[in-house]
Amino acid sequence: MPGKLSSILLVADPGAPAKIAERLSGSLPEMLTDLGAAGDSWDVAVRPHAFPIDEHAEMADVISAVGPDDETEDIVIYLTDLPRRRGKTPVIADISVRDRFGVICIPGLGGAFIDRRVRSVARTVVAEVSRQSGQRETQVNGLARIQGDGVVRYVAQSALPRLRLLAGIVYANRPWRLVTGMSKVMMAAFATGAVSLAYPTIWQLSVTMGPWRMGAATVLASAAMIGWLIVEHGLWERPSSPDERDRAALYNASTVITLTLGVIVFHIALFVLLLVTAWWTLPPQLVSQNIGQPVSFSSLLLISWLVAAIATLGGALGSGMEDDEAVKAAAYGVRQRRRFEESH
Repeated sequence: MPGKLSSILLVADPGAPAKIAERLSGSLPEMLTDLGAAGDSWDVAVRPHAFPIDEHAEMADVISAVGPDDETEDIVIYLTDLPRRRGKTPVIADISVRDRFGVICIPGLGGAFIDRRVRSVARTVVAEVSRQSGQRETQVNGLARIQGDGVVRYVAQSALPRLRLLAGIVYANRPWRLVTGMSKVMMAAFATGAVSLAYPTIWQLSVTMGPWRMGAATVLASAAMIGWLIVEHGLWERPSSPDERDRAALYNASTVITLTLGVIVFHIALFVLLLVTAWWTLPPQLVSQNIGQPVSFSSLLLISWLVAAIATLGGALGSGMEDDEAVKAAAYGVRQRRRFEESH
């Protein structure tokens, strides 16, 4: 006889959680085969949706917002990039066995091996709800299990939970999208670099500055772009009360790290574009006459390196052409962007 078919609905915030949920829907049923009787199977559906929930919301409020009464799924799991904490300890999962509902807070899982960790926590949620986990352990997958007020909670037990939470917030922001999200900045930077490639002085400087000064120029240009983005577009969060200082420090650190990673990707992409432009357009004989040595590929690398630093400064100025919404959309995930807007 065919086994029982159980259904799971994965509700996910737009952005990184929704993409994780899509991947999870394909692999989760196989991980759950040992949680039911022989022949039982699992059907997993995904529904992306954003909910007006903040990190202080009680579990009952989350269930009321996420799980409408007309849902027919056996288990509902809500994947969110909203960080939740118990004191200063990141919460990984909140589970209401009675309501057959679980919340997985993705930022608490850190910034690496996210899919694997989410699968493991999702399996734990299903085990708790379906009451097939047998003897409960005080520790599951490196997490501490706490039960009270009808809610089972798993919290981080790593040595550096705040660092892991910070990495998870940065991952949810997806900093690599900064390049595609700020097209006007890239256009301004590339235009600045393309013009700079035509100046013989730049050619001469590139072969005389040395790697240390070139590296310093790159760091200063990148720092200028990060600082300009924060100041020009009001990305720095100021706590409204002493109780908010810890949270503001966490989010400000995530903003700086997100922008730093995004600018690094931006700079590498710009460097590659300028290197191709230099190789295609610069006349080797003319460049050789100005730098006093034969032109080689290393010469083009040095020229492109210096010009990329100059162009990054141009991009910092060009970031003023982007409107605030475009910059926030490029720098933040959906959940953090909404929280940031509400706090302002």
